Amino acid sequence: MHPRLFRFFSKAPAGPTIARTFASRRAAADNNKHSIDHTTAELDEKDLTAAREWLTNFNSKTVTIPRDICEISFSRSGGPGGQNVNKVNSKATLKVPLQSLLPLVPRILHPHLRSSRYYAERTHTLVIQSEESRKQAANVESCYEKLHHLLKTTAEDVIPGETSEEQREKVQKLKKAENEARIRAKKLHSSKKSNRRGNKYDE
Repeated sequence: MHPRLFRFFSKAPAGPTIARTFASRRAAADNNKHSIDHTTAELDEKDLTAAREWLTNFNSKTVTIPRDICEISFSRSGGPGGQNVNKVNSKATLKVPLQSLLPLVPRILHPHLRSSRYYAERTHTLVIQSEESRKQAANVESCYEKLHHLLKTTAEDVIPGETSEEQREKVQKLKKAENEARIRAKKLHSSKKSNRRGNKYDE
């Protein structure tokens, strides 16, 4: 065989490399999920109360994200949409540095924002774009609306609701009933074992 062909065929197959790549990606995803679960587990009732209060104020727009921590840039839109397309810089791009945003939102949201589809890992920013309108101002407002929607829906998904007194009592009753059922089952099992021993000795 020709030496060059020999070197070509003697190269290691790409399979193991691809497998290692997928394995590393899977490990990263697992680590991210573990980080989310770990962060949630670390939260105490005080943190959750503060998070619920923040969400209430955020929904009522008492709490807002300062626009001065964000960066807006413009570029030309693409695709169909009229004579302004590809001629006017109407597409808006909003960049929000996480180092400025995270201190303003509850800690329970942090890992979920990092796993958001808007998160750019290289720059550690949220990158949100809008090109629905041919006007820059409308696209800028659309970007901020998307940011607000992201924070609102994330908070509603991950911040557990406050447990009412009625719910607490119901949970306690269920736990008590479960415990009593477990004790009865143990006693019944013990009684059966005693009966078996008695029958054995009678023989």
